[in-house]
Amino acid sequence: MAIQECTGRDHQARFESDALPYMQKMLPAALRLTGDRRDAEDLIQETFARAYASFHQFTPGSSLRAWLYTIMTRTFYSACRARSCRPAEVPAAELVAGAAGQSRTAPVQAAEAEALDRLGDSAVMRALAELPPHLKTAVYLADVHGYRCGEIADLIGAPVGTVKARIHRARKMLRTRLGSRQLASVPSDEAAAA
Repeated sequence: MAIQECTGRDHQARFESDALPYMQKMLPAALRLTGDRRDAEDLIQETFARAYASFHQFTPGSSLRAWLYTIMTRTFYSACRARSCRPAEVPAAELVAGAAGQSRTAPVQAAEAEALDRLGDSAVMRALAELPPHLKTAVYLADVHGYRCGEIADLIGAPVGTVKARIHRARKMLRTRLGSRQLASVPSDEAAAA
């Protein structure tokens, strides 16, 4: 019994010292996946709960960061699949209001959500948000987080060649979109000279 407790304590201490420092570092990626801060925090919490439960399966010497990101992306996509199988949820107040013929007003956005919406208001972030999800994920992991193609392939469960092609196509689309926006922001007489 004492051996199991010691092993459990060692397991917990190793997880706390090795894995927990990645929690804040993973929040931006979780925000990109979910698009909402509260959902991103929930995703991080679920990721680390699953990582703790499976920490005995982690191979020391391999990339802990990649292992945690793999858990996070798989958790996110599993939740997306589960949500798509459920029927849409409608608050009871909306059903009653709709039945009574009352008009529905748009909900007021929280100040925090509004500030987060403005945070990613740069041209690059808008162009990145417009990319298809499979391209956005690949280029985001490569260019923002600095993962190599092999690591991204492991994270998203795709062949390395597919990852390279997605990154190439995403960068090409970003260049095209950002180039057209720059020309659109230049006054017409300067655009003709260019």
